[in-house]
Amino acid sequence: MTSSFEFNTYPARLSDAERDRALKVLRDGVALGRLSHDTFIRRMELALAARRPDELAVLTADLSEENRFSRVVFGAVEAVSGFTVRLRRAWQAERLPKLLLPHPGTAHALRIGRDPVNGLRLTHESVSRVHAELIRQGGVWVLRDLGSTNGTTVNGRRVIGAAVVREGDQVAFGRTGFRLSAN
Repeated sequence: MTSSFEFNTYPARLSDAERDRALKVLRDGVALGRLSHDTFIRRMELALAARRPDELAVLTADLSEENRFSRVVFGAVEAVSGFTVRLRRAWQAERLPKLLLPHPGTAHALRIGRDPVNGLRLTHESVSRVHAELIRQGGVWVLRDLGSTNGTTVNGRRVIGAAVVREGDQVAFGRTGFRLSAN
């Protein structure tokens, strides 16, 4: 006979490791195109609310793990793809015109844009009138986007506000690219 004070024997809460494994399977499923974004969001919510291991198993049952051969093949494809991207970037970097950094003792910012009063005037239509500025602060060069329409990038990443740059970096103002150089 059981008393009314006895409880079920399964744990009240899943371990973080079990939940993390299920969430990883769901993330991999959406990354590989096996789940739609909406299905992923719904299953993620259910995984976070799950209380038993069998509830997690139901959420990932149709997302079977890949076999070892598939992982090796996909890993090789990722490595080759990453290499070609790096090769293309290196090839383009050598072809970019140099943008000489101002003398380190210069106290004024180098303004960049289409306006004739800028220190570096670029006439390309993708460059804003007052596009960006380059200034030496605390011993480092800082490139600041000044609210340009087509953006400023450093090494392919868009600058939001400001970014520290150094010699050899690839910078672009709109669709006009340069490689920073000290000489």
